[in-house]
Amino acid sequence: MKGQPHFAPVLFTFLRELRENNNREWFQANKGRYEADVRDPLLRFIADFALPLHELSAHFVADPRPVGGSLFRIYRDVRFSKDKSPYKTQAAAHFRHERGKDVHAPGFYLHLEPDDVFAGAGIWHPDTQSLTKIRDAIVANPAGWQRLTSDDEFRRRWQLGGDSLKRAPKGFDPNHPLIEDLRRKDFVTVTSFTEEDACASDFLGQLAQAYRTTAPMVEFLTTALGLPY
Repeated sequence: MKGQPHFAPVLFTFLRELRENNNREWFQANKGRYEADVRDPLLRFIADFALPLHELSAHFVADPRPVGGSLFRIYRDVRFSKDKSPYKTQAAAHFRHERGKDVHAPGFYLHLEPDDVFAGAGIWHPDTQSLTKIRDAIVANPAGWQRLTSDDEFRRRWQLGGDSLKRAPKGFDPNHPLIEDLRRKDFVTVTSFTEEDACASDFLGQLAQAYRTTAPMVEFLTTALGLPY
């Protein structure tokens, strides 16, 4: 899936400069660059990703609205943070489930940051009820969970990550053979790209192919929550 690249090196140049000048005065003076070099290219990518995303599942959404869609805002929420820097130094998009209201829904994620380009998939920081449903699904179908997480193509490309409990969750056998997975508080998996990959003409296709190899895991998590996939 090749064509004109969506992203150019100027995207990462802007974010590097923002990292060094993370203040309102600098950003306001360079807001036009942010919109032209970062926001608008990512919105075009989101719009163009709707078709390959729909091929993975009709229930996940690529919404190219500047506000309220798949694009993450550049503005940081600093209310409860010691770091009062007002802007994020990465650009990101979340293709979440149609029933999801926020970042904690099942979905696919894209992160563009200088020296740190990656894709993610799964469910991050789910609430206690959702966590229990996922853990119950793993206990009910351990062979299915093991089959998709031990798949050669999946393991070659993706790495399970996120936070975990130190002990077995309440109500689950601490000696269960899959206790390492049952202790997870996040069910996310990550794969890395380079800045050069992101700026390549076939990056949309690269990302779609990567997501295909983790789609079975996302399907398992989504159906565990009682949502359509």
